[in-house]
Amino acid sequence: MIRRSFALPLAVAASLAGSTVFAQDAMTDAEREAFRAEVRAYLLENPEVLVEAMDVLQQRQDAAQAEQEKAVLADNHDAIFNDGVSWIGGNPDGDVTVVEFLDYRCGYCRKAWQEVDELVNSDGNIRFVMKEFPILGEQSVISSRFAIAVHQLHGDEAYRTTHDALISLRADATPESLERLAGDLGYDWEPLKAKMDAPEVTAVIQANHDLAQKLQISGTPTFVVDGQLVRGYVPLDGMRQIIAQERATEG
Repeated sequence: MIRRSFALPLAVAASLAGSTVFAQDAMTDAEREAFRAEVRAYLLENPEVLVEAMDVLQQRQDAAQAEQEKAVLADNHDAIFNDGVSWIGGNPDGDVTVVEFLDYRCGYCRKAWQEVDELVNSDGNIRFVMKEFPILGEQSVISSRFAIAVHQLHGDEAYRTTHDALISLRADATPESLERLAGDLGYDWEPLKAKMDAPEVTAVIQANHDLAQKLQISGTPTFVVDGQLVRGYVPLDGMRQIIAQERATEG
């Protein structure tokens, strides 16, 4: 059975009422009551009309939301795709850009991790951008600070290796566990620890949070695929379909 929001039938009813308000103003009380009874009887005999109206309303709302999202993405294009600080992988000259807002403690980010890798590597023409977006508590924040500090101190390849280590980390993210991880990855802990608290690391996280607020992103993973916002985990085949849609639209 399809469950529908109560907001939809209420909106449909409001629309019907609004379309007849002027006609009803010209009616007598008796005519108005007769008109309402006839409308009620018609809807009871033909309830599919309400279902059709609700479907049309939902389609219009979805289209309006999509247009609004496109406008917001266009207004924030450089901050999303070319901020100058986020890690960029895949094909830097790819015909489609996929941006992921991620949190290392997010179960669905972990679920998407290897599938996104497969998507980018198997396609060969996707530019992939990662946005550190820690929203799940202090362990998320310290993990992102660690990753950004590695990126700023050691470069792109080091960041990618660190990202993979953090997204697959099963232990709690603490200063102690991250110090051990730094040693495993071959980084000196003291300069890395100092960089984690540096203003330039804080600035990256703050900029991503500010951008997410503008885009009305409140969960992870969230993807921006060129002109489309994709909220939540999408299986590999679904992501491939979205990429194909974007290429068809651009073509």
